[in-house]
Amino acid sequence: MNTISAQPQPQLQPLQQDTQQTLQQTLQQTLQQTLQRAAQIILGKPAQLRLALCCLLAGGHLLIEDLPGVGKTTLAHLLARLLGLQFQRIQFTSDLLPSDIIGVSVYQRDSGQFIFHPGPVFAQLVLADEINRATPRAQSALLEAMEEQQITAEGETRALPSPFFVIATQNPQHQIGTYALPESQLDRFLMRISLGYPDHAAERALLHGDDRRHLLRAMQPSLTPQALAALQQQVRGVHVSDALLDYLQALVAHSREAPCWQNGLSPRAALALLQASRAWALLEGREMVFPEDVQAVLPAVVGHRLQLRQDSNQTPAAAVQAMLHDVAIP
Repeated sequence: MNTISAQPQPQLQPLQQDTQQTLQQTLQQTLQQTLQRAAQIILGKPAQLRLALCCLLAGGHLLIEDLPGVGKTTLAHLLARLLGLQFQRIQFTSDLLPSDIIGVSVYQRDSGQFIFHPGPVFAQLVLADEINRATPRAQSALLEAMEEQQITAEGETRALPSPFFVIATQNPQHQIGTYALPESQLDRFLMRISLGYPDHAAERALLHGDDRRHLLRAMQPSLTPQALAALQQQVRGVHVSDALLDYLQALVAHSREAPCWQNGLSPRAALALLQASRAWALLEGREMVFPEDVQAVLPAVVGHRLQLRQDSNQTPAAAVQAMLHDVAIP
């Protein structure tokens, strides 16, 4: 009896490992296909597309800062479509109210009760378009949602869908009618990226090709929310060595000691850098974070969290690159 019952046991564990490995390989192939399909809509911006997908895999929120007309809104629509997420767009204007974002209770005469009508923030992916054109009061309505994945309205707390992402676009601060985002809200965004102008070849293909909006409407999802959740679970399982943590902490310490910055990176920023590095490693098909993964995501993770001193003669991008140059890899 003991021999018969023990026979299946040695075969069970390898079978489970093979199944798990096959699932991971399938998800990895799907990720690469998703990036390839995204590159058919947003032309000539492979690095930005990779960073945007990395941000969502890490479970973070994304800020896209650039001039109008370079594809910021299209990128948000594209990510929602490819990831199979429920999508809502909020156009931020100077007269936007917090209730326009989170929702409002309406009195029902028949029942004699107030019924809450959810706002557009109750979606899996929310596009906060031109977020810096709204007043600070309206901007702050997103803070609890981004940090806690819930909102509190009229004394009652309501959970938001899962997964939940905010992709915000903002115009350059020198443009008329903009309100600078406070540091506390900037810190809620895992990454900030900029698309910039397309190169000559990409712009020629854009002029010759079909309207991006038509192509976007015809595009089918590459992932499901369940597959996205599985990938996010894989991100949390990517191995980080002690030597890699030494390197990451050295970068954080350098930001606190360098004379060019007003303040250094916070512990929350260090955790954000670690999570983004794990997601980048997964995109590269690795199960362990390398220093080049940290270097790839560092500018997008810390660029909006660090403020230069007024007497500094460097640009923010140059100061971040100097950080990478000055901190040695252990």
